[in-house]
Amino acid sequence: MSHVKQIQQALGDLPALVMTDAVSIRYASGFHIDDGAAVITPDRAWVVTDSRYVEAATAAIKDMEVLCVSREKKLGAVLGELFAQNGLKRAAAMPDRLSHDQWKWLEEATGVPLVEEKTILTALRASKDQDEVDSIVKAQRIAEKALDEVLGLIRPGMTEKEVAAELVYRMYKYGGEGNSFDPIVVTGAKSSMPHGVPGDVVIRDGDFLTMDFGTLYNGYCSDMTRTVAVGRATDEMRHVYDVVLRAQLAGIEAAAPGAVGIDIHNAAAKVIADAGYGEYFGHGFGHGLGLEIHETPGAAGQDVLPEGAVISAEPGIYLPGKFGVRIEDMLWLHDGGAENLTKAPKELIVL
Repeated sequence: MSHVKQIQQALGDLPALVMTDAVSIRYASGFHIDDGAAVITPDRAWVVTDSRYVEAATAAIKDMEVLCVSREKKLGAVLGELFAQNGLKRAAAMPDRLSHDQWKWLEEATGVPLVEEKTILTALRASKDQDEVDSIVKAQRIAEKALDEVLGLIRPGMTEKEVAAELVYRMYKYGGEGNSFDPIVVTGAKSSMPHGVPGDVVIRDGDFLTMDFGTLYNGYCSDMTRTVAVGRATDEMRHVYDVVLRAQLAGIEAAAPGAVGIDIHNAAAKVIADAGYGEYFGHGFGHGLGLEIHETPGAAGQDVLPEGAVISAEPGIYLPGKFGVRIEDMLWLHDGGAENLTKAPKELIVL
C-alpha cells in the first residue's frame, strides 16, 4: 500500500525527501526492497532498486517510477543523475535512519547538501489508515489460529523450543510472512523473565507458560501474549493473573486518541501497585506497532497518541524465581476510544 501522496502533501517547502532504509521505502512504495532508495518530491517519486527486484517492483508499484541500478551504474550514480536531471539542489533525509557514513555518502552521491527531517514519516506512520489496520488484523488472525491449535498440543514434557517451533510453523502455514520478532516462550520460573529466550526447559504440571509472538502480513506486524497454566494453577497464580487482567482492562479503558501514553500506563500500573505488586511491573504498558514491532507512539511516556494509532496493551507481573504473567492485546485508537483488535480469549486457561 503506497503512501506517496501523503508524503508529498507533508513535504511543505522541502524540495525532496530521500530514503535508503527498507522500512521507509516500503511505507512509501508498498514494496519491500532490501537495498535501494526512494526519492519523493512534491510532484514526482522514484524507487531505485536492482535486477533482483525490478520486475516485481515495476508490476507492483503504481505511484512511483522504478529505476534500476547495474554493475556499470551503481546506486550512487543513479541518484546523482536523478538529482541533476530534475534540478534538485537540496533534499531532506532522516538522521535516525542513516549512519554518519551513510549521510556523507548520500551527500556525495547526490551532490547536494542534506537537511535533517525528523517528523514527516514519524507522524504519518503513527496514524494507521484502514488498509494498514486490515493488514495488522489479518496478521493477528493468523497468529490466533496458530495459538488455538498449539493450545491443543501443549503438555508436560514439551520444551519451550518445541512450543515456539509449533507456533512459528503454524503462522507460516496459515499465511504469515515471517515472525514479527523472535517468539518468547518461557515456562515455570523462567516466565518471570519478560524477554526470556525459548530453550530446552521442560514444561511441568503446575507451570505457567507465557507465549509472546506475532507474524507479518503485507509487512505489518501482529503482537500478542497469552499466559496459560498447564495442568493446574495455585491460588497465588490465579490471583496474580487476575490482577494483570484487571490492570490491562484499566489501561484499555484509559486509551483513546489524544491520551498521553504515561496516563494510560499509570491507569494499569495503579491496579498492580494497589494489589501490592508494583515493584514487579518494570516495563511500560505498551508500544506502537506497524511495519516495525516497536514504533511511535509509545504507550508509557509523554507521547500524545494520535487518531489511528495502533498500540499494544501488555502489563505484567514478574516474580523472580517463581513465575510471571503477561497478557497482551493490540488496540486501534479511533472514534474517541480504543478498539481491541485481538480476539483470542484472555481469561485464565488451564490446559
